[in-house]
Amino acid sequence: MTGTRFPALPREEMDDAQKAMFDRIAASPRGGVRGPYPALMRHPELAKVQEIYGHHVRYNNTLPERLKELAIIVTARHWSAQYEWYAHRSLAEKQGVSPAVCDAIAHGERPEGLDDAAQAIFDFTSILLKTREIDDATFSAVHDRFGDKGVLDLIALIGNYTTVALILNVDRHPIPPEATPLPELG
Repeated sequence: MTGTRFPALPREEMDDAQKAMFDRIAASPRGGVRGPYPALMRHPELAKVQEIYGHHVRYNNTLPERLKELAIIVTARHWSAQYEWYAHRSLAEKQGVSPAVCDAIAHGERPEGLDDAAQAIFDFTSILLKTREIDDATFSAVHDRFGDKGVLDLIALIGNYTTVALILNVDRHPIPPEATPLPELG
């Protein structure tokens, strides 16, 4: 990895649409313009759509926080999205995902000791990302617990964080020097 392809634009060099988008994101619950947003500032219309969609699937999602963060780190691992992993592993742990589960996911392993709800979310997320479809048993494990909205919120969450992962990976968005990168998978 050799540095970001979309370095952060200084606010004073932005046009009015970029400044408006920058200010909107800076004032959001994210608390700053980071992650995919330095790249997206180059396309304020797309940044606005991504911000609205991302806000909804992260903050207005019907799934419990712990399970959302579990799905996000499974998605980050699938795409080897270093910054997404860095940003969300600590959030997953704060929401109750154990360090051992995070470590297993980081190494591309099936984690042990998940409760039924977390197992359903892990299976759905990892199977969908790997096979691009869901079998009936995996669908039912999530649907029976979280209903139509829960299934759709999970799919939207995976899709959103796939988009974020792809932007970050193409950008070569760096992690802080003190962060532990995801290991290479064989």
